[in-house]
Amino acid sequence: RLDSLHFVSTPPRESTMRLCSSSLLLPLCLIASTAHPQQTGWRPTPGHPQLPIWTGAIPDAAPVLGSETVEISGPNDLIGGKRTTGVRNVTIPTMTIYSPAGRNTGASVVVFPGGGYQMLAIDLEGTEVCDWLVPRGITCIVLKYRVPGNPRLYPKSGPYPESPMALEDAQRTIGLLRLHAAEYHINPHRIGVLGFSAGGSLVADISNHFDRRIYHRIDAADDQSCRPDFAIAIYPGHLSYGAAGYDVSQSSNKTFTLPPNNAPPAVRDLILNPHLRVTKNTPPTFLLQNEDDHVDNVDDALSYYIALKNAGVPTELHLYPKGGHAFGLRRTKLPVTAWPQLVDTWLAFIGMTPQ
Repeated sequence: RLDSLHFVSTPPRESTMRLCSSSLLLPLCLIASTAHPQQTGWRPTPGHPQLPIWTGAIPDAAPVLGSETVEISGPNDLIGGKRTTGVRNVTIPTMTIYSPAGRNTGASVVVFPGGGYQMLAIDLEGTEVCDWLVPRGITCIVLKYRVPGNPRLYPKSGPYPESPMALEDAQRTIGLLRLHAAEYHINPHRIGVLGFSAGGSLVADISNHFDRRIYHRIDAADDQSCRPDFAIAIYPGHLSYGAAGYDVSQSSNKTFTLPPNNAPPAVRDLILNPHLRVTKNTPPTFLLQNEDDHVDNVDDALSYYIALKNAGVPTELHLYPKGGHAFGLRRTKLPVTAWPQLVDTWLAFIGMTPQ
C-alpha cells in the first residue's frame, strides 16, 4: 500500500511534504519525514529515448515552482519488496519510448502513471509496465505528463476540465506517435493507452475527448487522430458523479462545476462524471478495480462500465474483493495481481496482438 509510504525527498527547503495518489475522498498521502537531496529530474535508463512533446511554447503552462525532483520511498515502505520512485514538479512533459529488441507485434501502449495529478509514480505505474509489455513485442511509451505540484495555482494539473494540461499532453503524444509511426516501428492503428488511478482517469479523458484538440494546432502531428485504438484503466479515479463532485468541492477553479443531480444517493455514484461523454466511438476498454479500494471507490469503474455498455462500446470489467489501491504490477498473494494475464488475453481477443 502507498498510503503510508515515507519518501526521501529532493526539495531542499522542505522537511515534510504531502503527495496524493488521488484527490478523491480519501487521498493517497505520502508523507516524507526527512529530506535528503537526491536526483533532480527523472531520466530513463540508457537506450530509451526521452523526447519532449512540445516545440516552442507549451500551452496552458503553469508557473514553475522549482526543479523537477525525484523521490524514493523509505526502506520500511516497500511494495512487492521494492522501493517506489515518484516525480514532482513536472512542467516540461516528455515521452520515453521502450521498443522491442526482437519480435514486434506493431502494437504500442502509452502509459499514464498515477499520482493524483500531484506527482507521478514513475516506476510502479510507469517503467515497470514496459518491463511487462516490451518482451511481448509491444512498444511501450511512458508519458511524463505535467504535474506542476501546487493545487492553489492555476493552471494546474488535474482532471479535465478542471485543468487542461494532462489531456493536452495525452492528445499531443498520440498525434506524434501516429505521425512518426514508421520511425518508431509501430502500427498507427494499434495505439492504446493504459493508466493507473489518476492516470486511469486520463485514460477515460483521452478516450472521450479526441474529436478536437483542446489546444491550438502546432504542426502536422496535430492533424493526426488522437483517439486511442484501445484503453486500459487500472483502479481509475475521478470517473463517477460523486468523485467529480468531490473534485469540484476541493477545487479553487470556480469555472469547474457540475450540473445538479437529484438521483437517490444509492444511485448517484453509479452515474458517470458528466464531463465524460461516452459514445459508440469510445475505444474498446478494459477496467479493473478492487472493492476495498480506499482511495478511488469501486463506483468509479462501475459508473464508467455502465456508460460504456449503454453506448455499445466493447468493454471488459474485472472486480476483486481485496487488493486495495496502488499496487501496479508488483506481485502479492492476492489474486488481483494476476491482472496482466487478463490484459494479455484481452489484447489478443480484440485483435491488437496475435492470438
